[in-house]
Amino acid sequence: MTATYVYLLIFGCFTYLIATDASIAKAVYLISQMIRFRFERFKWWVKYSPDNPIVRYLIWRRSYKLAKELEEELKSNAK
Repeated sequence: MTATYVYLLIFGCFTYLIATDASIAKAVYLISQMIRFRFERFKWWVKYSPDNPIVRYLIWRRSYKLAKELEEELKSNAK
């Protein structure tokens, strides 16, 4: 129970500082934007970076399927 009161006190102090000082409010806003930007960068890396082995496998699989489709299309056009 004491930890809850300590967290409430810390949150209350931060809220008071943000409400009374504009520079602290700007700092909190910029820090939150920085955290969001780093999360978006990490999310992009996980989804699209070829350095990621999972993405490399997905690219390989997509290329293999496309090669098979093109091969079948070329065989059907050759006849």
